[in-house]
Amino acid sequence: MDESVTRKVPRLFNHWSHLRAVQRTLLALALLASASVAAAQTAATDNAAIRRVIADMEVAWNRGDFRGYMAGFLNPDVVFVSRGQFQRDWQGTLDHYVRDYGGDPARRGELHFRDIRIEMLSPDAAQLISRYTLSGGERPQEGINTRLMRRVNGRWVIALNHVSSREAPTR
Repeated sequence: MDESVTRKVPRLFNHWSHLRAVQRTLLALALLASASVAAAQTAATDNAAIRRVIADMEVAWNRGDFRGYMAGFLNPDVVFVSRGQFQRDWQGTLDHYVRDYGGDPARRGELHFRDIRIEMLSPDAAQLISRYTLSGGERPQEGINTRLMRRVNGRWVIALNHVSSREAPTR
């Protein structure tokens, strides 16, 4: 066999090996990019679902539907922290809202959440921090909610709710 032919065979083999290595690397990068896009889409979907829970709670409160408001919380195991103490369980909190804010809309006031920030902690947990205003009513107030959101049975709910509030300044 001609010596020039035998020298070309190893070069050609090395060239194909290099191309296969490049193909494997490109495939791995494509899979990684695909997974990254899927994770971003999931996070965006979860973020929207969590915001929907908070929006639904606001609407329920403002129409005087405290049970609808409480549907956003893990029942019965939600932990409420407010006024420097642990509040009673889900039912106790519902009873408190009905007792202290129920009846006349002027007594209840209007609730509004804003500046909502969500950080996904895992596929089934997120931290939510927001400001709120309860205007009008007998006890106008404003404050900050810090919430641990959990996905339970495919649904986002508040598992831990911490409220830091103050009386709303008169305007």
